[in-house]
Amino acid sequence: KVYFLAHGGRVQGSLYFTRKRAMEYDLTGWVRNTDNNKVEGEAQGTEEAISNFLKNVDNGPNHAHVVRLDREERDVVEDEAGFEVRR
Repeated sequence: KVYFLAHGGRVQGSLYFTRKRAMEYDLTGWVRNTDNNKVEGEAQGTEEAISNFLKNVDNGPNHAHVVRLDREERDVVEDEAGFEVRR
């Protein structure tokens, strides 16, 4: 499991882009916007799937601009299901 934080000049559209990519890689977890123009979340899955997913998040959707992507390892959450957008 990994926590991620995308810092950007523009992150509009990133929530649903991130959710779609997570579902493509069969990851579980969540994503949300922060009050300071960042996108944060947690993703859980295989190392390869998470690596590919984070590359997508770092690139962001076409109209977004991710300046930096931080990541931090987290403990696995047993029986987690789905990937949700949180408000």
